[in-house]
Amino acid sequence: MAKIVARRVCAEREGGFVVFLIGMRVNKPWKFWKWLPVSTAMPKMIVELFKNPELGLLHAQTQFSFPNVTVTQYWESFEKLEAYAKARDKAHLPAWQAFNRAIASNGDVGIWHETYVIGPGQYENIYNNMPPYGLGACSAVVDAVGGRQAARQRVKQAAA
Repeated sequence: MAKIVARRVCAEREGGFVVFLIGMRVNKPWKFWKWLPVSTAMPKMIVELFKNPELGLLHAQTQFSFPNVTVTQYWESFEKLEAYAKARDKAHLPAWQAFNRAIASNGDVGIWHETYVIGPGQYENIYNNMPPYGLGACSAVVDAVGGRQAARQRVKQAAA
């Protein structure tokens, strides 16, 4: 278990980054042969990405809330995220093609994603009594004191 940081801290990154949310929803739980391949595809991609940091993934964490699974990912850039998604020699494209062959829009399993391109100064965060989490797991973490005490101050600090 990760060590708790028992003080108020915030994460700061130089330059921009991308937040990519991706998930699936089991719409018909009894059709396990439909959703099981979808649910096992993402862990393979995450392992591949962590083993190859040059691909641009900074951090990923998964949340389970049946019937939903969500993975929050932090990327170096949209260009690296897009390049990974389209790469024929990586895990994503074959998994996407298999999903479209097996499920497509038949209603058995839902999939979704949202992409947020974040520029300098366009984010803020706070962590207290938490292990490294979210952006704080892949960025410099500094004490949230002085000019970093309030959300508005942290946004200004991120822009500096």
